[in-house]
Amino acid sequence: MQESLLEPVEENAYRMLVGLAGARVEQLAEVAGLAPGVAGDVLLRLEAKGLVVRQGNDPVFRPQPPDVALGTALLRRQESLEGDRQLVAALSEEFRAVARRRDADHVVEVVIGAGALRERLRDLQQGAREEILWFCRANPLAMQGADNTEERDALARGVRYRAIYERALLEGPGELDSVREGISWGEEARVAPVLPVRLAIVDRRTAICPLTHDRERELGQPSAAIIGGGQLLDALIDLFEGHWDRASPLPVSGLLDEPEGGDAPGRRSAPGDGIGDAERLLLSLVVAGLPDKSIASQLGISRRTVQRRLDRLMSLAGVDTRTALAYQAARRGWL
Repeated sequence: MQESLLEPVEENAYRMLVGLAGARVEQLAEVAGLAPGVAGDVLLRLEAKGLVVRQGNDPVFRPQPPDVALGTALLRRQESLEGDRQLVAALSEEFRAVARRRDADHVVEVVIGAGALRERLRDLQQGAREEILWFCRANPLAMQGADNTEERDALARGVRYRAIYERALLEGPGELDSVREGISWGEEARVAPVLPVRLAIVDRRTAICPLTHDRERELGQPSAAIIGGGQLLDALIDLFEGHWDRASPLPVSGLLDEPEGGDAPGRRSAPGDGIGDAERLLLSLVVAGLPDKSIASQLGISRRTVQRRLDRLMSLAGVDTRTALAYQAARRGWL
């Protein structure tokens, strides 16, 4: 702690000298109630600081203007204080820089191994409170859709699931059935032609993104980054939302298997549109770009039935191409 310019006893003695216009040691001691030795010591200290001057052989100590006497000392203190301030600023910036580097080490954690990835995906879903976002690419690295038993429990406790499925994934055996089951639980699902990465984001606070490229799948254990915050997480959320806006919805209705038949429109129709649930699902797969063979296989119907239903939908929409059908489906809200 920095000393004051004047100690209390010095300040009191100086004030008395100002009132007296000057005094000898004995006079100051009497007026200030000090021992002569103490009064003499105080006067010597005031003299050293330039606040008094002595006159005569039996000296009289006379006060001097304090702004002159103490101005230089005060200026030195101000300069010292400015130096201290600059030191504090430099140390603070160094601390923040190290903290940023240290925090960055904690923002991204690398997990290695399919088993470890599965466990982290399960833990993240079990801890979710609001929303989970998925990029579901073909040939998952760590967890098949049917193995994700945590999803149903999370949906049951009110967690919102939004999943975008890569078109190639839906062409795999049994994959559409797994997706349809998730939708029946409450999942919101869409289809995209291709997805850039595999990704899961929980409560917009944590993301898990595999680091292994598809061409490196057989070269060793898969790895993933657990991202806990910052601009990287914000960028991944924006990436998901951009693809979500462009992806084709999979309808909530029309998920029950429909027996093979000709042009049956499905079990239910939305008022006024003439589109049955099964046709709505078929249409969503067509818009997503699945070929007729894959659609027929996934829906358990023949390719001829797929074509007949598409013909009916094009007739209903008043178009003669699939591109125009997709446009009319979007414009009319069929999906």
